[in-house]
Amino acid sequence: MLQDKPSHSTPGKPPRNCQFYPQFLTTTPDAMSSSERITVYNLADLKNHSDDALPNYLNSLKFAQSHTLTDVRLALGYSAFLVAGACFLWDYKLGFESTKYYTAAAVVLYSLLNGALTLWIWLKEAGTVYEGTSPSGEKISIATSTKKNDPTYNMKITLTHKNGEKKTLELSKPFAEWFDSQGRFVVIPFQEVLATNIPIIGKLDPKRVKSVSQAYSADVLDALYAESAATGSEAEAIKGASKRRKA
Repeated sequence: MLQDKPSHSTPGKPPRNCQFYPQFLTTTPDAMSSSERITVYNLADLKNHSDDALPNYLNSLKFAQSHTLTDVRLALGYSAFLVAGACFLWDYKLGFESTKYYTAAAVVLYSLLNGALTLWIWLKEAGTVYEGTSPSGEKISIATSTKKNDPTYNMKITLTHKNGEKKTLELSKPFAEWFDSQGRFVVIPFQEVLATNIPIIGKLDPKRVKSVSQAYSADVLDALYAESAATGSEAEAIKGASKRRKA
């Protein structure tokens, strides 16, 4: 089950000017939250960490993730690598003169594979970071992007109902909604953004659906962070005591 309050290794309160209390997504009760901090000015890091959190959250809601896009990309990439490797090997073993026609064919094949890989990434994947199917059979595809010097997480969500009808949603939210001022990822606001704005997710996780007027104040978030840190310390103490009893 997804934990709302994963343990945190360092109890304490964040600076008063932080936007959110920091904690990382965990999927098991005993999983430790990371204290890793991301440079808040590095859009690539902010996007990549948010992209990584998407499958963790959706899979915890029993979505069945599809890896087709990744599998095809890897197949094309490895095929191009094998062609290049074979070309090098037969040139090393047999010499260029006796293999020049094979080498020419390999170069053409390598170029085609790399071209196909580039087109696949640009046109087919098009920034897609998640594809999956809900327990009810509805499909979801999420593509993400950022713009230069704009700390906004742009999501394009494609929903496909069981009857084949498609619906596309576009959602843009600032990274500050789920990263604190020190660059630590905050789980609950990130999940609330998804559950509140994407019906298929909100239906599976209604406790994360919030009203438009609901917002986090700095004081409330500080208190939530302190509570999550205290809960983490208590969980670690209980876990340690349990291990001592077993010993």
